Amino acid sequence: MSILYAVIIGIIAGWLAGLFVKGRGFGMLGNLVVGIIGAVIGSWVFGLLGINAYGSFGPLITAFIGAVLFLALVKAMKHA
Repeated sequence: MSILYAVIIGIIAGWLAGLFVKGRGFGMLGNLVVGIIGAVIGSWVFGLLGINAYGSFGPLITAFIGAVLFLALVKAMKHA
C-alpha cells in the first residue's frame, strides 16, 4: 500500500468515524490522525478475532471500525 493511499484511507475513515460518533468531522489533519490510529486499532482487533479484510474497501472498513472504537474510548474517558 502506498503512503498516499494510506493517507487517503485515513482521512476518509477518520471523517466517517467523526460523523458517526461525534456528529461532525475533525478537520483534515484531525481526521487523518483519527483514521491512522483507527487503522492500527482496527488491524489489531481484527487480528485478535481472526478476521481478514480484503478488497478495495477492506482497509477502509478496518480503519473505520478502529476509529469508532478509538473515539468511543476517548469519549468514555472524557466523561469519567
